[in-house]
Amino acid sequence: MPQTIPSIESTHFDTVVVGFGKAGKTLAGMLARDGRRVALVEQHDDMFGGTCINIGCVPTKTLLHDADLRQQTGSDPAAAYDAAINRKRTLRGKMQAANLKLVETPGALVIVARAEFTGERTLRLVAGDDVLTVTADNVIIGTGATPRIPEIAGLPERPLDDPRVVTSTELIDADRLPRRLAVLGAGFIALELANLFREFGSAVTVLNRGATLAKSDDPESQAAIVEVLTGIGIDLRHETNLVRVDAPSEPAAPLMLTLERGGESSELEVDALLISAGRVPAVEGLGLERAGVEVEGGAIKVDEFLRTTAERVWAVGDVNGGPQHTYVSFDDHRIVADQLLRGLGEGGRSLATRGPVPSTTFITPPYSRVGLTATEARERSAAEGWDVAVARKNIADITAMPRPKAVNDPRGFFQLVVDRASGRILGATLFCVESQEVINLVTQAMRFEIPYTALRDGIYTHPSTTEALNEVLGLV
Repeated sequence: MPQTIPSIESTHFDTVVVGFGKAGKTLAGMLARDGRRVALVEQHDDMFGGTCINIGCVPTKTLLHDADLRQQTGSDPAAAYDAAINRKRTLRGKMQAANLKLVETPGALVIVARAEFTGERTLRLVAGDDVLTVTADNVIIGTGATPRIPEIAGLPERPLDDPRVVTSTELIDADRLPRRLAVLGAGFIALELANLFREFGSAVTVLNRGATLAKSDDPESQAAIVEVLTGIGIDLRHETNLVRVDAPSEPAAPLMLTLERGGESSELEVDALLISAGRVPAVEGLGLERAGVEVEGGAIKVDEFLRTTAERVWAVGDVNGGPQHTYVSFDDHRIVADQLLRGLGEGGRSLATRGPVPSTTFITPPYSRVGLTATEARERSAAEGWDVAVARKNIADITAMPRPKAVNDPRGFFQLVVDRASGRILGATLFCVESQEVINLVTQAMRFEIPYTALRDGIYTHPSTTEALNEVLGLV
């Protein structure tokens, strides 16, 4: 079982992994099974497995699934929410145990402690009054990211100081469904939580500093997202700043938010405020400067092989400033494994060989993207010599794809951007039922330079969302 500060004969390890996230736990298990002596250090004993299974992807998508069901059935909001929270907690416990089992291999030691560098590949592990100094031939840093808390008048420095002011971590484990929820931020985490809590029955207001949602996407895509979210009753307030939070001392009393838009002030009374203003790499307190590890732009500086500026020290996952997705962290482990296990050095995988990375924002229906938008492709067409074609169709109008209609959600659209001259797929934006699955197929086609005609002429199961490729790419 994991220990805080264990009694061990040797304090030197082949590899010390700091952080029990996707990349770190996978590498720790692989290295131990290869006969290496490995220490996996995690400062919180309720975070075995990392952000994804505990406070991120898995619990939020579990809640979203149950929220979708409640929306469809019209069941009692409070009862549905209670059942969903209990199911999420049970699943989290099972996944924590499963992740721990993956790492608990002969040669691997899981230590619950806070780690900080005191020198070159030397770390001090602290658990209460217990302290242990360890050294390693290799160190892998995978401490993830933490919510960014903006400076706003009346806002607690730490949201946990007031249970009415929360980050995503606390909100998705709240015992009671907030009747009125304000969401500060409009990124993918903010929109996912706004969507699921609205479907559970909360009145939700999203406070967006920008002029629209998904600002890097095509205008038509932005409008489609806004239409879906406002269609379920979310109050989207664009170009709106939160300038003050007034929290009465009575814990059950509502919060009063002072908002500013276009020079005019207004007030909004809510029962809970979600701070979702982005996440920043968790580098504070690691003592990186004592190890020769440089930080750039708030993240640990790495090269294309995820090597830091310190010899034989790597940084994986969110802490290195890359895309904050668990599957990117998983791919990070492959890059490091090629160096530590396969001896491939600079001949192995790297960021340069990664290829396109898809993403999905799990609102309902899910919004998935990979590669270039139509706007980006057109802007680059002259320089690249592309003959850009944009194949786009609303889901409700795709006759060859009855799947969304069968499950009673024909909202959204299907868009692919291609170069007619070479047949290359340049990008895709899929806003529809099961888009999180279809985007992976499109990404693989892009990665291996399979022409769009191969997807257009593919044979797909019926009825499925994938069938849209036949009809939509036929528009090119």
